Amino acid sequence: MERTCLAVILAAGDSTRMKSSKSKVLHPVAGRPMIAHVVEAVASAGITSVALVVGRDAEDVAKAASIAGVGIESYLQKERLGTGHAVLAAREAIAKGYDDILVTYGDVPLQTDGPLKAARQGLADGSDVVVIGFHTDRPTGYGRLLVKDGELIAIREEKDATDAERTVTWCNSGLMAINGRKALDLLSRIGNANAKVEFYLTDLVEIARSLGGRVTAVDAPEIEMTGCNTRAELAVIERFWQERRRHQMMLSGVTMIAPETVFLAYDTVIGQDALIEPNVVFGPGAVIDSGAVIHAFSHIEGAHVSQGATVGPFARLRPGADLGTGSKVGNFCEVKNGRLGEGAKVNHLTYIGDAVIGAGSNIGAGTITCNYDGVNKSETVIGENAFIGSNSSLVAPVTIGDGAYIASGSVITVNVPADALALGRARQEIKTGRATLLRERALAIKAAKKAKA
Repeated sequence: MERTCLAVILAAGDSTRMKSSKSKVLHPVAGRPMIAHVVEAVASAGITSVALVVGRDAEDVAKAASIAGVGIESYLQKERLGTGHAVLAAREAIAKGYDDILVTYGDVPLQTDGPLKAARQGLADGSDVVVIGFHTDRPTGYGRLLVKDGELIAIREEKDATDAERTVTWCNSGLMAINGRKALDLLSRIGNANAKVEFYLTDLVEIARSLGGRVTAVDAPEIEMTGCNTRAELAVIERFWQERRRHQMMLSGVTMIAPETVFLAYDTVIGQDALIEPNVVFGPGAVIDSGAVIHAFSHIEGAHVSQGATVGPFARLRPGADLGTGSKVGNFCEVKNGRLGEGAKVNHLTYIGDAVIGAGSNIGAGTITCNYDGVNKSETVIGENAFIGSNSSLVAPVTIGDGAYIASGSVITVNVPADALALGRARQEIKTGRATLLRERALAIKAAKKAKA
C-alpha cells in the first residue's frame, strides 16, 4: 500500500532583507514565483497534499502556489516564533493522519524530488525523523549534522560546536521528514528555552531520540538547498536554475552556441536539433519545434515556432505568435497574436499584430498591420502566396486575397480580391529643374542671414 504524505511548506517569512513590497516567495525564478517551483518539486515526489503556512500576502502566495494535481490548504501564521511554531500552524492538516509529513520551505526553489523521495524512504525504513543535509566546503554559519553508526545524533549549531565538530562539512538544510503518526506528539514537545525564546524544528532530533526513536539523515546537492533572503541571492539562484536547465536541454539535443547567454523560462520547450544563437531570451509559454533556428538577440514569449522556421536576429515574438513550418521572421520584426502559414516570410523591419498570413506569402520591409484604433483590436487576413510591398500599411479589419499584390508604400483600407493589384498612395509628380531652384533659394537665404549677422 502506498504511503500517504502531507507536505508542509513554510512561506510566512517577512522577507525583510529582500527590501520588497511583496512576499519573498512571490519573486520569480525563470519567470515563475519561487513558491511554485517548490510545489512542483513536491508534486514530482508524488505528494498531492500541501499545507501552506502563510503570512504576508497570504492570498497572493496561495494563488501563486496553485498547480494542477496538488490540493493546497493555507494556514496563517500570525506570530513568528520559530520553525517549530510555524509547522504547528498547520496542526489541523497534520492531524488528518498521514503516514509521512515532509517539511520544506517556500524560498528554496532549486530543490528537486530526489532528496524528498529519499527522506520519505527513510521514514518507510523505520526512522521517525529524517533530516535532509548537504555537503559543502563552506560550512560556516550552518548547523552541522553529527552522525554515529548510521544515525543522526545531533544538529549542532556553529556557536555551540566544538572545534572538532566545526570541521564537519555535512550541514543542515532545514528540510525534514517526520513520521506522520508521531508528528503532533513530537512537535508539541518542542520548547523555547533558548536565547531567542523560539521553537526550533531542529530540536526534533533530540526529542525523537530521547523517546527511543530512530533519526537519520539523507544527502542533497548543495545547489538544490540554496535559500533566498536577498536580491543578490535571488540572482545566484536564477543563475543556478538557468545553468541546470540549459544543460538538460543540450543533453536532449538542443544546440546552444553560447549557452551562458541564453535565458529560459520555467516552461520553455525546445525540440531536438533546434539551434539557439547567443543572447536569446525566452519568456513564459515559448515552444520551439525541432530544427527551428533562433538567431541572436531575439525575445520570444507565449509563441510557437514550428519545425524549420527561423527567427531573428533582433526579432520579438509576443504572445499568440505562431510560425508555421519553414516560415521566417527576420531582423527587427515584431509579431503579436499573428499566425504565419508554411513558408511565409516576414523578413525585416515589420510589425504583424492580430493577423493571419497564408502559406508562401511575402511581407516586405516596413510593413505594418494597423490593428488598433485606440479602442478595439481588429484582424488582418492575408491569403496564400500574396506579396505585400515594402512600407505598406494594412488598416484592419482588412482581407488580402490569395495571390494579391500590394504596391510598395500603399495604405490599404479596403479588402483586396485574389490576384488583384492594389495601390493606395498619392500619384507622383515630377517638376523638371525644380531641385536646382530650391537649392539656389536655400543658399541665398543662408547667405542673407550670414551677412545680417
